[in-house]
Amino acid sequence: MRRLEGKGALITGAARGIGLAFAEAYMREGARVAIADIDIARAREAARQIGAVAIEMDVTRQDSIDAAVAEAAGALGQIDILINNAAIFTAAPIVEIARSDYDRVFAINVAGTLFTMQAVARHMIDRGIRGKIINMASQAGRRGEALVAVYCATKAAVISLTQSAGLNLIAHGINVNAIAPGVVDGEHWDGVDAFFAKYEGKAPGQKKREVGAAVPYGRMGTAADLTGMAVFLASPEADYIVAQTYNVDGGNWMS
Repeated sequence: MRRLEGKGALITGAARGIGLAFAEAYMREGARVAIADIDIARAREAARQIGAVAIEMDVTRQDSIDAAVAEAAGALGQIDILINNAAIFTAAPIVEIARSDYDRVFAINVAGTLFTMQAVARHMIDRGIRGKIINMASQAGRRGEALVAVYCATKAAVISLTQSAGLNLIAHGINVNAIAPGVVDGEHWDGVDAFFAKYEGKAPGQKKREVGAAVPYGRMGTAADLTGMAVFLASPEADYIVAQTYNVDGGNWMS
């Protein structure tokens, strides 16, 4: 039997990359999936290809969050699973961090996670759903990095929110946990690599090669490397797991 048979899953930032890999994995396990993304054209194309539902969602706007959750609940019947995947990356030395950049990254990575989690939790509580919420953290949330202060801080906040929400919402039968990936290959890494090329004087592609070689497993991760944990945490097998953040990073961080 497929582990997520009949479940409704909302995944934010899922028009591409890791979020889309989660959507595909969930559908293989029998879930009905809503792909939520600010890029609705790309979300619709991704949803068409895999048989999911596409929903426009801007996690920086409460009206958009509320509308997207209501639309997803209507399309799926109910939301049993949420993956808070929408996030952006930034990097700069401390003396060059712009307040506008700080505000934008925290608005998406932290406030977006919190208030999407809140909206879905309210839906689950109102309907008596024993749901699963999975937040996407990062190995960057486990430590500081010289050029990545703002992003690291947002992912540390996601780990902390996961702990607090997990302790609060389990009283309603809702499990909240998180996944902390390491360095994951994909189109987003072109942007990450460009930041390090700028601030560390590296040639394009050099930082990517270096971080991949430094992973104890021997390579960067892929989106497919994360799907097993995402399925597990959404399944009944994880019913007794509360407020935890799991490292899926090829051995980069031990905790």
